[in-house]
Amino acid sequence: MADTAADSRLDVVDVLRGFALSGLFLVHMLEMFELYWFKPEPGVADTVFLLFMGKSFSLLALCFGFSFFILMDRAARRGVDFTARFAWRLLVLIAIGTLHAWVYRGDIIQLLAGMGFLLLLAHRVKDNRVLIAVAVLCFIGPSLIVQTVAAASGAEWADRVPLYFQDTVLGIYTGGDLAATVRANLWAGQWSKWWFMLESGRVVQILGLYLVGMVLGRIGFFARLGEFTRARWIALGVALAVVLALYIGRDGLSADFAAYGYGEAANRNFGTLLGSWFELAGMASWALLLMALYQSPARRLVMPFAALGRLTLTLYIAQSLVFVPVFYQFGLGLWDDWNQPTRLLVGLAAIAVQMLFARWWLMRFCYGPIEWVWRALTYTTRDIAFRR
Repeated sequence: MADTAADSRLDVVDVLRGFALSGLFLVHMLEMFELYWFKPEPGVADTVFLLFMGKSFSLLALCFGFSFFILMDRAARRGVDFTARFAWRLLVLIAIGTLHAWVYRGDIIQLLAGMGFLLLLAHRVKDNRVLIAVAVLCFIGPSLIVQTVAAASGAEWADRVPLYFQDTVLGIYTGGDLAATVRANLWAGQWSKWWFMLESGRVVQILGLYLVGMVLGRIGFFARLGEFTRARWIALGVALAVVLALYIGRDGLSADFAAYGYGEAANRNFGTLLGSWFELAGMASWALLLMALYQSPARRLVMPFAALGRLTLTLYIAQSLVFVPVFYQFGLGLWDDWNQPTRLLVGLAAIAVQMLFARWWLMRFCYGPIEWVWRALTYTTRDIAFRR
């Protein structure tokens, strides 16, 4: 999420952010904003999940780390310490995410904003090599490795069923009214969501992505794309090789690990660890491929995502406000009426509509409505241009 000024934006970052938003939205549509897990079944959803699940979210986290650098760097160039203001900005964002979570418990704004406070500490580390070393450690998956080893060793705490498995609210979403849904989102629904973020290693992974995004900003990776062309092509080759290797070999590796007889919990954690590496490699592949297209004559194919990237916060919340009532029982209750192909087609059509709307909006306004509110609250003033 970012609200950088319109006259000094990096279009390529907006493209990445807009693409990530679109991929995340398709995942939400195919999983009916989490109701898919009430009665999962094979189909088109498997392909959408393979392509975008985890990868889109990771790309948003990477862009968040970069946006942090931009804000801090611009303030430093003006001779201003933006630390306190950025901390307040994160608190405002947490409040926005909390309100959104009343409608959709899967809100990611709270998590991204809460983790953002760690960036204020990382910003004080001037050696990029240290930051990258910490990021690599995060990507290796230390929390999952510890859980796997502990479960294999018979530790009782690691051998239990994950707490996020104990989700008690899906039945409310598919059968309850609006009041029951909001009550579930206030506590019980949040419980399983936050445990998933912790037990799956997602929180640690986000920190790594934040650090990489910040370092990429420091070295001018996005501002001077041409200087990194060769390095990007090499990285793309490596990322695609890892994706292919894990796609082909992940089941075999999991089977080999299971053959040691360490138990269900160890096997599950090992599979989650492999999945986290697959998602990271997939995210890197998408990001590098989009940058390659942006630098090529095919730029026009990816530029429509840029407008979405500038309205990410507004559109992310609007997607929930529109489609949660479409699927949940308190609204139209179509969760058991629309099949997977229908949800995919509606999702793609909705992305096209959002692209048209975003382009139309930005011709008339400087910011999305929620982006403007966030910016006004950040600086505690209404004296911020809205209309063009």
